[in-house]
Formats: sequence, structure tokens, C-alpha cells
Amino acid sequence: MPVFEITKQATFDAAHHFPNEPEGSIYRRVHGHSFTVEATIRSETLDAEHNWVADLGALDRALKAAAEQLDHGMLNEHEGLELPSLENLCLWFVKTLKPDWPGLCRVQVARPTINERCVLSL
Repeated sequence: MPVFEITKQATFDAAHHFPNEPEGSIYRRVHGHSFTVEATIRSETLDAEHNWVADLGALDRALKAAAEQLDHGMLNEHEGLELPSLENLCLWFVKTLKPDWPGLCRVQVARPTINERCVLSL
């Protein structure tokens, strides 16, 4: 049986710091990044009316709305992001999106300018 996956991507810019790092650490200082986030929805069945997994436009709007909550802000100020690692960002996006997107199977958060990313598979 085929398995379908659809993916949308959004971008945001945000600042953060790691307060648990030692004094003088570059990670302890406030700094910012440009981020990308991808959300993937998985399904073995297609919507009967449209013959698709889900409405890509609706997924795009939901992902961009979630990213907008973080855009040009301080990540540490959001619940669950007190330590704003890529891993915790993936968990934050899952918590934000999963209630409306039960087929969510993968979230990727990346900092493309420094070639770093984290993938959370559900």
C-alpha cells in the first residue's frame, strides 16, 4: 500500500541564548539566527473529495502562523523554549501543530546559514 507524505516550509528569524552555559560562553550571549521549519503530513489514504493527503494551502497557513509566533522575538520567552535548542524547537512545533494535524509525522528545524538542522520523526 502506498504511503504519501506532503511537506511545507516556513522561515523565521529569532534571537536566543542558553542561560545554563558558563559565563563567557558564546552560547550564553544573546544572538540570532534565520531558521527554516518543515512540517510533513503522512497518510496511507487520500481525501475522497480532493484525492489528496491534505490541503497544502491550509498546512502552509498553519505552519506560517506558528513560525510567526516566534519571528523577530526572543525564543527563550516562549513556554518550552527556555533552552531553545533545535531539538526543543522541533518539540514546540509539534506541540503547536499536532492538535490540528494528526497526520504530522516529521518536523525539521534548520539554521541554513550555519548548516545545522534537527529532524524529529513521530
